Amino acid sequence: MITIRAFRAIDDYDACEKFMWGHRKVLENIGVKKLTSSKDEWMTNPAAFVIIVETEDRSKVYGGARVNVAGGTQQLPIEEATGYLDDSIYKIVKEHAITGTGEICGLWNSREVTGMGIGSVFLTRACVAICKFIGLQTLFGLAAPYTVKMAQDVGYQILDTIGNNGTFYYPKLDLVATALVLNDVNTIMLAEPFEKERIFSLREDPNQLSVEILRKKELEIQYYLQLPNIESWYNSGIIERIIR
Repeated sequence: MITIRAFRAIDDYDACEKFMWGHRKVLENIGVKKLTSSKDEWMTNPAAFVIIVETEDRSKVYGGARVNVAGGTQQLPIEEATGYLDDSIYKIVKEHAITGTGEICGLWNSREVTGMGIGSVFLTRACVAICKFIGLQTLFGLAAPYTVKMAQDVGYQILDTIGNNGTFYYPKLDLVATALVLNDVNTIMLAEPFEKERIFSLREDPNQLSVEILRKKELEIQYYLQLPNIESWYNSGIIERIIR
């Protein structure tokens, strides 16, 4: 059994370090040495949330992802990655930030769990689930070609008003990324029915034990998505709204 745990980055520095080194190793294995979402500034960003895949005793990390919220100490990764190519992204993010926006970023998994859905299906669901807890209305994302479909399954749409119909060469010239936006975090109307069901289930019971099935294989996951110290997030002033 593995666990998927959510927390604010500034609340667990040790776990953030394990996340950072694991992510860097995965990137180096595919020849990427610099990536906006892998810079370690997020570890001290009060508007960064981490979803980590680990063993029950928290000694080993198998993967993770982050939700960076607009209004923290960093631009969103999509702004850092694409703004110099198409500066219209700054205006788009600013407009969405008025009601609360962020970005799923830094998604990775180790080779040990390749093919188990850790780095795409289960982490993506968990990220979308916690966004309601932190007061977001919309979400951005940059997806590799093999993760675009998964993003669309949870309600994302291609942001085709920027780049080349939403695509950019990123993180290097021989790799393509697609810009995405999820316009309704709370209702996820465009999500596939099963994905919507699982995300709503995680919101209703964020600390559930679940037997997940992917490609006819079963995987037991203990979710810990109820965010510790959530009051301090709302008292921070970054988002001054009440969860609805």
